[in-house]
Amino acid sequence: MPSRQQTFTPPNKTAILAIILISYVMIVLDISIVLTGLPKIHAELGFSDAGLSWVSTAYTLAFGGCLLLGARAGDIFGRRRMFFIGSSVFALASLVIGLSQSPGVMIAARAVQGLGSAILAPSTLALLQTNFEAGPERTRAVSYYAAAAGVSAAFGLVVGGLLADWLSWRVGFFINLPIGIAMMIAAKRYVRETEANPGTFDIAGAMTSTFGIVALVYGVILSASTGWSDVTTEAWVGFGIVMLIVFALVELRASQPIMPLSLFADSERSAAYGARALFLGANVGFYFFVAQFLQSVMGLSSAEAGIAFLPTTVVNFIVAMSAPRLIGKYGAGSVLIASVVAGLTGMIWLSFAMQQASLFGLAIPMMLIGAGQGGALGPLTASGIVRVPSERAGAASGVVNVAHQLGSSLGLGVLVAAAALGSQGLHGTERLAQRARVAMETGSVLVAATLILAVVFMARPRPRSQNASTAA
Repeated sequence: MPSRQQTFTPPNKTAILAIILISYVMIVLDISIVLTGLPKIHAELGFSDAGLSWVSTAYTLAFGGCLLLGARAGDIFGRRRMFFIGSSVFALASLVIGLSQSPGVMIAARAVQGLGSAILAPSTLALLQTNFEAGPERTRAVSYYAAAAGVSAAFGLVVGGLLADWLSWRVGFFINLPIGIAMMIAAKRYVRETEANPGTFDIAGAMTSTFGIVALVYGVILSASTGWSDVTTEAWVGFGIVMLIVFALVELRASQPIMPLSLFADSERSAAYGARALFLGANVGFYFFVAQFLQSVMGLSSAEAGIAFLPTTVVNFIVAMSAPRLIGKYGAGSVLIASVVAGLTGMIWLSFAMQQASLFGLAIPMMLIGAGQGGALGPLTASGIVRVPSERAGAASGVVNVAHQLGSSLGLGVLVAAAALGSQGLHGTERLAQRARVAMETGSVLVAATLILAVVFMARPRPRSQNASTAA
């Protein structure tokens, strides 16, 4: 007869998947919600123009810099435990942000929130790996996980604009507290703790990776305002590259590395990390520049601009929900290539459609881009964790998330730099329109590179025996 004190309910795959997806949606939605709320935050808290950028920068630096550390902690201490810690830190920091009355408090809380995300994000993906068997079951779960990322990023722009205009930007942060508490209660009931792998932290690896990622991301963010020829920008980027090289050398000698370099021994996984970075760089640039184009060139309000992304969001959702069935019928490689081709076609088309500046003309290429996002992220995520032993599921999840964050930051920096070069001598809305068009052209190059990696390394169907050996 079971003990009355037993609180754990036997595995319920639907409940576990819901907990993982809702928690991940909370992270991704929060990133994009804040973008459309920035003008109201600027006015209400008295931010300077330069200081306002730190609302996003503080979060990005903490998130990207601590991802590998958070992922390794999950491998050592257990993923459910780190899920609780990450959720708690994220939710409490969100509460402080919502209550903040000064720029200093908000920026500090955003950095703490980024730390919570760095613990929570790899925990969610690692829990997915360890709770769903390799094969159709995991394919469906990973597809829904990827859909959560793509749809939430786009939907967050809509929600952020509406909240900022109709209620308050603070609501988007306050809502994280009850959601976080509910997910922790549900996780305690439905999610079984993974087997801990006692070990020690790779302190040297943690320090060099954190310093390297933070410096590199900060240098790229700084380049958006100072340009790539600025000495300070070059110093930060150079320091970041040096630290990452030192990090790689440290990992070669570490007995328990924070990022096992063996993860890169598999050509499909390595290609998936690179392809994810390229694809995310192009698509984050799409949201960044198209949001500006809609408001500054076409004269839409924040809420109207958010609503204008609905064609992308709706198609993204439909394709993402259909991805498991399509993958089962045609294979992950075929779905990936078709999706990337759709995204590439939409990106190129959009660069030409911007010349007419018509909402109807923009809708179809934006829908193609949404289709590309909805279909590609699932196979890219699956390839990033394929054939990984269970004791390194957290580390692999961390690398997937690092590729996601670095790709987003570095890709956006590349697009910003290219857009600046393409708009010299222009002014006003003409300059903004030209910058957006050049950014979409440059994004097309990144997506084309993604397609090459997909065709060469991820399109070939794997033998059934390999599929069966994928880490649980």
